[in-house]
Amino acid sequence: MHLFFKKILQSIDVIYPAPVIRAHCDIPCGIYTTHQAGIAAETIEKMVQKLTDLGHHSVDASVEEKLIWENANGRMTQIKEEWAQICKQELLILWTDYFKEEHLEMFPDLHEKFWKVAKLCSQNKREVNIKAARELRAAVDEIAEMFKKAEGDKAVTKRQEWL
Repeated sequence: MHLFFKKILQSIDVIYPAPVIRAHCDIPCGIYTTHQAGIAAETIEKMVQKLTDLGHHSVDASVEEKLIWENANGRMTQIKEEWAQICKQELLILWTDYFKEEHLEMFPDLHEKFWKVAKLCSQNKREVNIKAARELRAAVDEIAEMFKKAEGDKAVTKRQEWL
């Protein structure tokens, strides 16, 4: 029975061959985006600001107040570090999977920018530093602009094809 269906499918394929699909990316174009990296950078900046505003608990604080402070501090730190890792992953995917050799003509400093933003992600995981958080957000915004220029008008067309 299996052989029978195989022959039928082969006959159909001869009569109606499947179209060949080519892509320069790991996934079809129009799927890549900088949105998640932007959300991550914004989240990091907000968590750093909240941690800075949280300050330190007073020496005279009750055990309950100290626990509340430690819980808030720990949760915000964890969120900041998780989003720094997400930001790094999203940017590395763009760097290694989306941007190709032909983009180096448009952006000769592409590799340096991505290397530096990845280092900023790591710095933001290690530190509570509002300056580094703002630098990361600005660097992600700059990469988003590069991505928009690389996509040009074809981004809208490709997304419309999927609808």
